[in-house]
Amino acid sequence: MFAAKVYRQRREDLRRRMDAGLILFLGNSESPVNFADNCYPFRQDSCFLYYWGLDRPDLAALIDVDAGGEILFGDDLDSVAQVWTGPQTPLAEQAEAVAVNTVQPLAALAPKLEQARVAGRPIHVLPPYRDRHRLILARLFDLSPEAVEMQVSEPLLAIIIAQRSTKTAAEIAEIEAALAVTREMHIDAMAAVRPGCPEYKIAARLRGRCYAAGAAELAFAPILTSSGEVLHNPHHHQTLQNGQLVLNDSGAVSRRHYASDITRTFPVSGRFSQKQAEIYTIVLDAQLRAIELLRPGIAFREVHLAAMERIATGMVGLGLMRGDPVEIVAKGAHALFMPHGLGHMLGLDVHDMENLGEDRVGYSNAVPRSDQFGLSALRLGRELAEGFVVTVEPGLYFIPALIAQWRKEGRFSEHIRYDRLDAYVDFGGIRIEDDLHITATAARVLGPPIPKTISDVEAACAQ
Repeated sequence: MFAAKVYRQRREDLRRRMDAGLILFLGNSESPVNFADNCYPFRQDSCFLYYWGLDRPDLAALIDVDAGGEILFGDDLDSVAQVWTGPQTPLAEQAEAVAVNTVQPLAALAPKLEQARVAGRPIHVLPPYRDRHRLILARLFDLSPEAVEMQVSEPLLAIIIAQRSTKTAAEIAEIEAALAVTREMHIDAMAAVRPGCPEYKIAARLRGRCYAAGAAELAFAPILTSSGEVLHNPHHHQTLQNGQLVLNDSGAVSRRHYASDITRTFPVSGRFSQKQAEIYTIVLDAQLRAIELLRPGIAFREVHLAAMERIATGMVGLGLMRGDPVEIVAKGAHALFMPHGLGHMLGLDVHDMENLGEDRVGYSNAVPRSDQFGLSALRLGRELAEGFVVTVEPGLYFIPALIAQWRKEGRFSEHIRYDRLDAYVDFGGIRIEDDLHITATAARVLGPPIPKTISDVEAACAQ
């Protein structure tokens, strides 16, 4: 936890911005894998962590906007439960550590909310992303589960997104602590890769390095694969072969649950082939151009499009595309090779606040989401502001099924040299990703340097 005053100030700031009513926060509960006593590792709801700081299951909290009161709801474990868990710090004592003075049993929550409903007071809630929360809210508000979304408070969402989007110096320090561990994970993977090595052994080293370095956990299931053209490949069952590339998209979480998200791509042989180096250089150039453009006030969609123009320019230079790069990107022809967005927000969640609504977090009335293939997958399009933390992760991928479909349909044949793509059918994919803090005038790459240039990556592989 941060100091108690941090949580108190966050809650006070939230209350001051709201007009009236009660604000309800539901903490997470244990989630079973395949039966009740075999649970996934517990992860507290990020909004609950942000305002209340308590990392234990089965809690709820209320802020009374009008009276200024705060109540934490939860129960201490009895002696029978402690046989399995060990002794626990009393909830009242934990509440003091986050500047909460009033603690009531969890059973007291429903009568409190019913009293507010009878009095006609608004109750502000967040959108549920777990079915258990949906059922709790349906019961509390006497609604069907399908109707719960109607209870979601847009004013509350707007204020929370504004608060959480701007990271404090303490939050930046947490992200950089996670990145220090992530650097060790990536360098270890580069040094371990070699022909004949199963992917799962490299993935195991990532996990082991994460935990050995003292990180709370992984930010997400690592994407560690020689099939880099599969954007969210969860599998590690292949054996690495000479001439292949390995794409490693992974990150650690700090002890206060702030995430990191880094991607590096490196050769199994330890040295890039000429073809691999050519594609890698295009991706790196696009990433560096995007980083150069980042600053407060610029729309991230504009940065995305500028990076895509560098991608298109490079592909024209290689003879795999033809035409004006600006026109190529305007039409969306480049998306055959780069079908995802340039990046997303980062913080307590690796896709920060995505549970609150990706369009709410990443877009605005001034910058609406596009429906064009590729550009529609951009998670963040809005104008940037000082204090934001974003990822920048361009890539180039040769996806056989997508190439075959577009080729059959003749899509953008005026720009795509389909006759030359056969030589790349087994290439895979390359992505390069860093985490950036938007400063007063530009952006800063967070964390210690992780090998990124061709020479540095090859040197790390040679260790």
